[in-house]
Amino acid sequence: MKDTHKLRGLRQRLVKYLQSRGIDDSRILDAFMDIPRHYFISKDFAEWAYRDEAFLIAAGQTISHPYTVAFQTDLLQIKSSDKILEIGTGSGYQATVIASMGAKLYTIERQAELYHTTNKLLIKLGYDRIRTLFGDGYQGAPRFAPFDKIIVTCGASFIPKALPYQLKIGGRMVIPVGEGEDKMMTVITRESETEFSSEKKGIFKFVPFLEGTNEQKQSAISKPVIRVKL
Repeated sequence: MKDTHKLRGLRQRLVKYLQSRGIDDSRILDAFMDIPRHYFISKDFAEWAYRDEAFLIAAGQTISHPYTVAFQTDLLQIKSSDKILEIGTGSGYQATVIASMGAKLYTIERQAELYHTTNKLLIKLGYDRIRTLFGDGYQGAPRFAPFDKIIVTCGASFIPKALPYQLKIGGRMVIPVGEGEDKMMTVITRESETEFSSEKKGIFKFVPFLEGTNEQKQSAISKPVIRVKL
């Protein structure tokens, strides 16, 4: 797929829109200008890619609204030295935004179809340093923990216990959580070995955060959770 002068102009307009909504980190704005979002959706909708809209991708999933991607990225407070875990690779767009800011990124996808196609796309686009994993996001990536930051790009009804405990002390997790379709964007900070704090950052819509992989049968056994007052 080509990147045209017209599409770059639409990208520039999107960046100005994000600025108008309070996104002022130049690294995030540069990423949105530099990364062609239309590479991550059907070529039939290339010009639509720069609207603040979500789009369906493979396996019944979506690529999030540009503002949502920018907002979550801003909440992470990324440093170039950070090691970050992303739950929900999806199209790979959020991953490229984070990687472009210099962080070391591990990203997990539960849908086998998305895992394979997105991994190939990331390599094709030159993001071969992003470590892609196929697995259950509820379990995180204990092999590579601890992480400075964790971002969850799907809507959870609760916070799986494994994830906050894979943060370093002082680390932060950005996760949309709550019952129903509307989720509260929540920032969890690990204050000590056993203590966590939370902040509410507004309501957003996401596809659901599902347990296991689409190649596994789901267990009926309930899992321990960390409850956050919203």
